[in-house]
Amino acid sequence: MEHLSGVITPKPQLKVSAKVKTFVLDTNVLLHDPQSLFTFEENNLVIPVEVLEELDAIKSEQSTERGRNARRVHRHLQELLPDSRTMLEGVKLPNGGTLSVVINRYIAENTLNSPAMQRLRAVLPDFSKKDNRIIACALFVQETYPPPTILVTKDVNVQLKARAVGLESQDYLNDKVPEPTDEDAYGEIALTMYELQRFCSEGEFELTADVARRLFINEYVLLRSAEGKTMPARHYGDGLVRRLKIPEYVKAPGGIAIRARNLEQQFFMDALLDDSISLVTCFGKAGTGKTLLSTACALYQTHEDSSRYDGVSISRPVIALGKDIGFLPGTLEEKMRPWLQPYYDALEVLMPSKPPKEPQFASKKVSKKKKRKNDDLFSSMTAAQPAHNSHSNNLAPSKPYERLIRNGLLEIEALAFIRGRSIARRFFILDEAQQLTPHEVKTVITRISEGSKIVLIGDPAQIDNPYVDSRSNGLAYAHNRMKGQILAAHVKLMKGERSKLAELAADLL
Repeated sequence: MEHLSGVITPKPQLKVSAKVKTFVLDTNVLLHDPQSLFTFEENNLVIPVEVLEELDAIKSEQSTERGRNARRVHRHLQELLPDSRTMLEGVKLPNGGTLSVVINRYIAENTLNSPAMQRLRAVLPDFSKKDNRIIACALFVQETYPPPTILVTKDVNVQLKARAVGLESQDYLNDKVPEPTDEDAYGEIALTMYELQRFCSEGEFELTADVARRLFINEYVLLRSAEGKTMPARHYGDGLVRRLKIPEYVKAPGGIAIRARNLEQQFFMDALLDDSISLVTCFGKAGTGKTLLSTACALYQTHEDSSRYDGVSISRPVIALGKDIGFLPGTLEEKMRPWLQPYYDALEVLMPSKPPKEPQFASKKVSKKKKRKNDDLFSSMTAAQPAHNSHSNNLAPSKPYERLIRNGLLEIEALAFIRGRSIARRFFILDEAQQLTPHEVKTVITRISEGSKIVLIGDPAQIDNPYVDSRSNGLAYAHNRMKGQILAAHVKLMKGERSKLAELAADLL
């Protein structure tokens, strides 16, 4: 203990090793991963007291992941630092490292005479900002503990400010996937014409050991002969590849037929329709058919003739693009409708109010009398359905997919209320999964019960969540960790099918 200018400031007494690094954790690292306290191996771990103050302000957020993580960090710290002595001296961690909570003596005693503090004050003079105080604490640790000292933060601006004052800083990398490569959506395997013909006739083929070692279970490949003939296949493990098991088309109950329009969509459809695969992750830019194809295959498998699942659940995180427009009025369903509008759009395509004529009958003329009779019959069938809610009485007839919602076969819900649920015999689609943290994706996947299937779709290149990036988002994390598992499959959609303009914009803008 030292006493100066009427301020009592404890000085950490923990002896640390100069052979390892000293990591100073920012608040956002603990909020991103409460288990980060145990992931720095045999290194020294330091938490500025300002971080505890920020966690205290966040812990009262009852319905947010940040609030839950803040409370989880507090519980960890309470167990690791149960009394004032351990707070003062620090503790040894189970992984061999050390943990200390540090008060910046220079700011506490108002003595900013050290070279590092003077440099900081010249660049960042406002110490009322928590970020600046955390950087100042890291500089104090750098002068107090043996080098090197590294500030770990997920805030890019804090990283830049720390480096500007001579402090090494880096992102939290423990849950980041490897650097993405410009890999193709699928690999190609060369076969002889005889081998390819045998695969076509028998439906399966055993690859050589050298080729098999490079493939994961449930990885999709294209078999190609020297003559240019090709066949898509899926690797089932141990070098065995088999033909895709997909129908010519899929249809929602009372809807229109949807067919795969390219090879990658065939891969995606195979994974969606195979009940031995419980988790499907799909990367794809805008317009590649992620939403439409997953919804079509989900509804196809809840048809009366194919009772594989009791219903379909659709959800997505509520994260706005651009400036937030504020609170939305109405019931929960009305509040969620703008966020889930892409799925209502997909349902409009899959189950239109007036299904288009089949091509073979498009040229046939229909008499006005017969046409009026068909229209009256369709109107009476639609009006026979009860209204969706009290506000829909005397308004336009309900849409065909609303019947599925009323019967419970189709559920479109907010992701915020999934904690604590057990989702049994449902086909669960989670859109925009790249906006979630790894912990949030884990929370969702652990809700899936036996007999259910979950599909995570999104584009890692389009992220609006400030707390994740292309390597640390939940979609990429789930794909990386579940790769090679027999219950999981991954598909990457490359070719846009929405329109030529959408494809061009996705590539060039």
